[in-house]
Amino acid sequence: MINEVLQNYLIITNIVTFLVYGLDKWKAKKSKWRIREAALLGLAVLGGSIGAWLGMKVWHHKTMHKKFRYGIPAIIIIQLILITGYLLLR
Repeated sequence: MINEVLQNYLIITNIVTFLVYGLDKWKAKKSKWRIREAALLGLAVLGGSIGAWLGMKVWHHKTMHKKFRYGIPAIIIIQLILITGYLLLR
């Protein structure tokens, strides 16, 4: 049960994060009010790191910013380590 809840949480969080990165890219092109970088990174930390990485690749967004270029892969690695540890210890 808990694995199913965690899986659903991660799927939804990554889809939302991917869409938010696309929305922010659209806003950047239209010179509209932007989503804060802290919010974009926060979504990745909360479990949306794969969605953030895909959003960067698909939308070509935030790819030149070092905190995104290196930060998002670092968050992915940390989350993979945590998930692997969780699965091994249960």
